[in-house]
Amino acid sequence: MKRLVLAFAALTISATMMAQTTANVAAAPTAATVQKATDYIKFKESSHDFGKIKQNVPVTYDFAFVNVADKPIIIESATASCGCTTPVKPDAPIAKGKSDKITAGFNAAAAGAFNKIIYVKIAGVDAPIELKITGNVLTAEEFAKYEQEKGGSKKGK
Repeated sequence: MKRLVLAFAALTISATMMAQTTANVAAAPTAATVQKATDYIKFKESSHDFGKIKQNVPVTYDFAFVNVADKPIIIESATASCGCTTPVKPDAPIAKGKSDKITAGFNAAAAGAFNKIIYVKIAGVDAPIELKITGNVLTAEEFAKYEQEKGGSKKGK
C-alpha cells in the first residue's frame, strides 16, 4: 500500500512539473519592455578616483544626477559593497528635471588600493545603477613622503 501511494505521489508531481504552458513564457518581459535605471536618472559621473589619501582620514564625494524621467522618482536605497563605504541618498522624491546627489563616504582605515561599488536602487526598477570609487590609502609616513615629493616637483617648475 505504501508503494502504491508513493508511486501515485511521484506520478502526480511529475505530471504537475511537465504541465507548464507557453502562456507563462509569453508573460515574461521582453528586452524592449524592461526598464533600466539609466532611463530615469543620469549621473554626471559614475566613478571617482580619490587618488592618494591619508590613512584614517575619511573622504567623501558627491555623485550628482538629474531625473530624466517624465515623473518624480524615488531612490529606494544606496548600498555599498563593504562597510568601509557609507553612501547617503536623498530621502525625498526627485521631481522631473531636478538634480540631486548621492554622497559616497570612505573611511580610509586600511592602507592599500581600494575599488568599491555603490548600488543605487530606484523604485520600480529591478537593476541598480553602479557607482564606483577608487584610490590608494597611504600610511602617515607614506603620505608625508608623497606630499613632500609632490611639493618638491611643484617648486622645480
